[in-house]
Amino acid sequence: MLLKSKDLTETSSPSRKYKIAFIIDGLNMGGAERLMVPLLKHLSRMDFDPYVCALQSKGGNPLADEIRALGIPVDCLHVKHLRDITALPRLMDYLRGIQADLVHTQLEFSNILGNISATLLHLPSVCTIHMMPSLDVGNKAWLHQRVEWLALRYFCDHVISVSEEARQYHLAVSGASSGQVSTIYNGVDLSNFLDVDPAQARIAIRQEFAIPSYAHLLITVAVLRPQKGIQYMIRALPAILNSNPDAYYLVVGGGSHRDALIEEVNKVGVKDRVIFAGMRKDVRRMLAAGDVFVLPSLTEALPTVLAEAMAARLPIVASRVGGIPEMVSDGQSGYLVAPEDVDGLANACIDLMADPAKRAAMGSAGWQIADQKFNVQHQVEKLRELYLSHIKAQEK
Repeated sequence: MLLKSKDLTETSSPSRKYKIAFIIDGLNMGGAERLMVPLLKHLSRMDFDPYVCALQSKGGNPLADEIRALGIPVDCLHVKHLRDITALPRLMDYLRGIQADLVHTQLEFSNILGNISATLLHLPSVCTIHMMPSLDVGNKAWLHQRVEWLALRYFCDHVISVSEEARQYHLAVSGASSGQVSTIYNGVDLSNFLDVDPAQARIAIRQEFAIPSYAHLLITVAVLRPQKGIQYMIRALPAILNSNPDAYYLVVGGGSHRDALIEEVNKVGVKDRVIFAGMRKDVRRMLAAGDVFVLPSLTEALPTVLAEAMAARLPIVASRVGGIPEMVSDGQSGYLVAPEDVDGLANACIDLMADPAKRAAMGSAGWQIADQKFNVQHQVEKLRELYLSHIKAQEK
């Protein structure tokens, strides 16, 4: 059943606690996955009992333990691929077993299988779309995208976009009606950043990677894939080092593009100034070690890591793509450059490294933006209203 915006107003306290099934492809350290922890931590336990089901085990699902530590059950169905004929009945059995009242899906497999399962069980469902997929993809990815869009159009009650730019994109490519898709910004738990001692973390992280205390440290946190554009930042480093010989570049994250990036580092001749830290769970401490956060992405819906970097009071250098301009105020909390603009990346970083006062001012402005727009408390309240409106509409 498709709800219009006027149906989203009946959100008084429920007569009982409702069970929300969060279905996600996996629980690795990607942006959408990491967002699950603060969302579930702050979701109202007076109104809801959350359950989490990963369809696959990715990287051992390291976030599962963090979610279980919140007292929330986590299961994994080990779905190998969309052609798995047992996937749909197994997911339906799971939803029956927990007596779910609403299904919330995230990422491709879950958006397809989760919403179809919910419809077959006559359960309301919502999904969150975190990405702006490229239309220039191979046949398999092209097919998956279209199956996902069809599943969301015909089987999902409400689609949540994480940015207005991503919302407009989804409406244009999916054929969904405007009333079916709304924008709710992802939120981060700002209290986590208040718990970090920046000076202590800065010393410890720099010692761990043998980065001099006096060095200017540029940092990127991302899954290592071509779309993150890190190759362009590497190409910008010779110009940056020519102006700032003491600069280092710390890349945090793992992924399939790592070897290609290492090859790029060797090709450009900056091997001694680029550090690949791998996947880390202590992202807040890693951010505290940096002077400037860089995200040279080619496409983004709403990168959570930018909100985290702003919460860590870092000035931003990022590409002007997708939902990033909805996050970064160009010239106030950071600089926006065109994607693939090597010179633009270099000039922005050089400018910030030369001006400590500007870095501090932009970091403070970023904190204010994170608090006003990307605080998890705002997100969970909007989700509460959305969940209750759809559950109550289903009960009528």
